[in-house]
Amino acid sequence: MKIFIAGATGRVGTLLTRDLLQDGHEIIAGARHPERVENNDRITPVKCDLHESVVEMTKAIKGADVIYFTAGSGAKDLLQVYAFGAVKLMQAATKAGIKRFVMLSALFSLGPTKWGTVKGLDGLTDYNIAKFFADNYLIHDTDLDYTILQPTVMTDKPGTGKITVDEGKFGYNPAEDVARTLADILKYKNTNRKIIKMREGDTPIDDALSLV
Repeated sequence: MKIFIAGATGRVGTLLTRDLLQDGHEIIAGARHPERVENNDRITPVKCDLHESVVEMTKAIKGADVIYFTAGSGAKDLLQVYAFGAVKLMQAATKAGIKRFVMLSALFSLGPTKWGTVKGLDGLTDYNIAKFFADNYLIHDTDLDYTILQPTVMTDKPGTGKITVDEGKFGYNPAEDVARTLADILKYKNTNRKIIKMREGDTPIDDALSLV
């Protein structure tokens, strides 16, 4: 398949690109600075600035079969990137006739009662608000075949290839495991229209996804 990644040069986007290439896919790498995209004959760099219009985003995603949202804001422009930018990308997907949309979100993005009570989330309220509106829009205001992955806090530890899903407990995830889980979502039709909470665990990623 040909896969568009928004935020392809970010931490998760870079790892996801590597994993999807290993799986035999072609990548349309969307980035604010496409010149930073890896030089590879199966990667097409395109300019993708989430401040741009739906029209411009629709041009950027042309030809893709699947869209991944892994973009980050660098702690700036939270609403412009995580909320409105994500919504515009969903609208572009609809205009382009691309049905499959995989969203990298955050644990408890849809559970605001947790934000002030779970350790580690109290300083991320604005981020979670942006994710809350984007995820709700994806679920309730589009007809896209979505998967929303909600990892806990990401670390730079080496991946283990093992996770826990759907327990909704606070924990940690190596970024490598988050990227591999995002890539493997495409292998399982049962992940369609699902919200998947994840943290580090003892279940191989493939086994965990096959049961969600």
